[in-house]
Amino acid sequence: MTDPRTAEVDARAKINLFLRVLGRRDDGYHDVETLAVPISLADRVRVHAHSDPTQFRTLALELEVVGDPALTAGVPVDDTNLALRAAAALADRTRARGFAEITVEKRVPSAAGMGGGSADAAAVLRVLNELWGCHLSDAELRDVGADVGADVPALLDGGPVVARGRGEAVEPVDVAAFRWVVLPLGFTVATRDAYDWWDEEGVAGGRGADSVVAAAAVGDARALARLMSNDLEEPVIRHHPEIADARRRVLEAGALRAMVTGSGPTVVGLLDDGTSVDLPGASEVMSAGHSRSGRPGSPDR
Repeated sequence: MTDPRTAEVDARAKINLFLRVLGRRDDGYHDVETLAVPISLADRVRVHAHSDPTQFRTLALELEVVGDPALTAGVPVDDTNLALRAAAALADRTRARGFAEITVEKRVPSAAGMGGGSADAAAVLRVLNELWGCHLSDAELRDVGADVGADVPALLDGGPVVARGRGEAVEPVDVAAFRWVVLPLGFTVATRDAYDWWDEEGVAGGRGADSVVAAAAVGDARALARLMSNDLEEPVIRHHPEIADARRRVLEAGALRAMVTGSGPTVVGLLDDGTSVDLPGASEVMSAGHSRSGRPGSPDR
């Protein structure tokens, strides 16, 4: 018998097809413009939860992180974990009282520029909104998510989005699915460091969203390859030159374009139809096309 208090979802990582940094804000964040697309690589998030103010006077939150030790090492299980922060933020917004037991099976590398922690947080928000009976709208969930992490609103939608501001202004877009090769590296880059390096030595570049979305919408991989850009890439590479070698290897393996995603250090390569890549340590993934009716991450009961 299915337990109505338990749900499991995929928390899908993302890649940035372009990322433009517009400058530092007064609040310490940066204004950005980016096209973020979920990919088939995903953590698995299980939540057992219930809220009833007539039964409970307090809130109890628990988090367990499981999986390959190489992926779970260093992932916090206290209130610095974005999944736990998301649960607490939702409870604070809705005055939920009861419990939530969260298990995250890590499959996405942490601090790798693919939004793994933010995807976990987005998944927890979607699931608890249902299990706790919060009934928040998509816009209200994005507002809660923005307080948890800059990437969370973009990953709540479940499909490709253009995100602006510090990430809280999200616009779903229709783009085609593409094949990618993903090459994680054996170290992490803190998002704060990447943006600090951009402040010191980066410049705003790349094109705006319209041209990139137009190429992605028609599924033109070669046109998209010419338009992809990431303003954080060169500042991060200057501090981690080995990323440039990884980028070269992805190109030599047959990618149309290779680029750091997010704040790095992961390198992603866009593949043309029929291209097969054999690159040690890399894996092939699919990016999502937008579908409002088939939102990834809907709960499995």
